[in-house]
Amino acid sequence: MTALSPDPASTELIPPLQAVQARHSKFVKDRLFHWALTGAATLVLVLLGAIVVLLFHGGFPALKAFGLGFFVSTEWNPVTEQYGAGVMLWGTLITSVIALVLAFPASLGIALFLTEVAPLGLRRPIGTAIQLLAAVPSIIYGMWGFFVVAPLMSAWVQPALTAVLGPIPFIGQLFSGAPAGTGVLTAGLILALMIMPFITAMFVEIFGSVPPVLKEAAYGVGATTTEVFRAVTVPYGRSALVGAVMLGLGRALGETMAVTFVIGNANRIKASLYAPGASIASTIANEFPEAGPGSMKLHALLELGLALFVISFVVLALARWLVGSRAEG
Repeated sequence: MTALSPDPASTELIPPLQAVQARHSKFVKDRLFHWALTGAATLVLVLLGAIVVLLFHGGFPALKAFGLGFFVSTEWNPVTEQYGAGVMLWGTLITSVIALVLAFPASLGIALFLTEVAPLGLRRPIGTAIQLLAAVPSIIYGMWGFFVVAPLMSAWVQPALTAVLGPIPFIGQLFSGAPAGTGVLTAGLILALMIMPFITAMFVEIFGSVPPVLKEAAYGVGATTTEVFRAVTVPYGRSALVGAVMLGLGRALGETMAVTFVIGNANRIKASLYAPGASIASTIANEFPEAGPGSMKLHALLELGLALFVISFVVLALARWLVGSRAEG
């Protein structure tokens, strides 16, 4: 063997060495990827925990001063330093319920039309229009509601509702009073228009995921479109439908600017849906700039934020539970 010829032992070790280096490089990349994902998930939990701690710590003085009565008291008087969340909790819940009652049947009908009735040439344009409605900023909805919807409610809708539903016992109290235009009912209507695109888009995706063979089998035995929708489409995606509705409710609970424009921002509770009211989000938006550092008003607003956080968490947890129970069933 000459001095220039390679050592056979060294040439035989090159491929195993390269394989070891490649495996080590893959191991390092895999660990980095693993730690990056773990860090991202941990960051979410840390941010969530920080928000809870901030709201609890900032609102605790108000809870300590007023006790649990803070959540049922309807008094909000900065002059006497007396604060209660009863009006805001009522306004948040009633406007969200009105929005859900109005948006759910409309979303269901639009989704049925797009998936079962509409010609193929119309499905994409209408679906795109619905997505564009979902992209409209909430402040635009609020301005449109104040300048367009509120005058229409005052001139046409509320007088008609009073004439039709006013004489009915108990129900008539909800539709009594002066038709001012702005109020709880108008806020619920604007919220319904805001959450309807989200619910509709999810409904369309759910109905579109139903296996065609199930629908074809139902049509094959003589079922109509209505019967197929009621007996096949809805039962197949019932759990997902519940989740979509709950997500829409969560969106309505935390809406701020649109509600602030049209709810009237009055700290009182009345039986009439025409009366002005207040929600948690609108109260925080209106009152927070005037709350001085360390003041009881600031602590009360932070406690309101914690209450809204808890309500949203309960709604999402209930949605997950309903979806899980439906899936198991």
